[in-house]
Formats: sequence, C-alpha cells, structure tokens
Amino acid sequence: MKTRAPLMALAVVGTMITVVAVPAAAKEETRTVSVMSRTWAVTQVADEPVVYRATRDNNNLNPFGPPPRLRTIQAIAAIQQATGCKVIRSSMYQNISGQFFSQVSCG
Repeated sequence: MKTRAPLMALAVVGTMITVVAVPAAAKEETRTVSVMSRTWAVTQVADEPVVYRATRDNNNLNPFGPPPRLRTIQAIAAIQQATGCKVIRSSMYQNISGQFFSQVSCG
C-alpha cells in the first residue's frame, strides 16, 4: 500500500510530461518531392535568411528499396524542385539526424 501512492504520482507526472512534450503543428508548408526514387519532405524553417530543411523518408528501413545514392546530391535536388530556387551550397549543412539545411537564391 505504501508503494502505490508514489507509483501513482510518478505515473501522473509522466503523463503530464508527455502531454507537454507534444510538438506544435508546423505552421510552414511542407512540400513532398521525389528525387532518384526517394521521397523528400522540404520545409521552410527561417525567413531571414531564407533557409529550407530537407528530410528524406527512410522507407521504414526497407532493405529491398532502391539502390543507395548520395544524400547530399539528393537534398540539393529536392530543395531545388520544391522551391524553384538555386541552393547556396556553401550554406548547406547536415545535422546528426540526417536533415539538410540550406539557404536558397531566387533570382
């Protein structure tokens, strides 16, 4: 009986944390494009300077998917297809999650 109360309180706190940790809905529009038989989601993440994020769908880690391709080249093509603008390659970087970020030049 003495251990039930702390466990119940811990469960309530855990539930409250998961409710607070739910991410807010993205206010930016995400465009889905196909590059070299891979699906990419491209989203604008900053206005000044204009920065886009490209995230590749991992196809549920399907080992029988299309052959491997260089992700950087795919990310550049995905951002250019989704935006119609040229990627500034010197501004491009990749985070530890495999998402690519880059500024674009529309002009």
